[in-house]
Amino acid sequence: MKTVRELAIALGAFVLGSALAGALGAANLGTALAFGQIAIALSVIYVMLRRP
Repeated sequence: MKTVRELAIALGAFVLGSALAGALGAANLGTALAFGQIAIALSVIYVMLRRP
């Protein structure tokens, strides 16, 4: 169950990061997806640091 929550955090970060970049005026879809990749990397670091 914990793994599902961690995957949801990572996927949610990707979706929200991409959508936010697109809404704030990213030049194209590739740029928005690049910001989504940055968001997923940060969320994975967060999940790794939170694990006991």
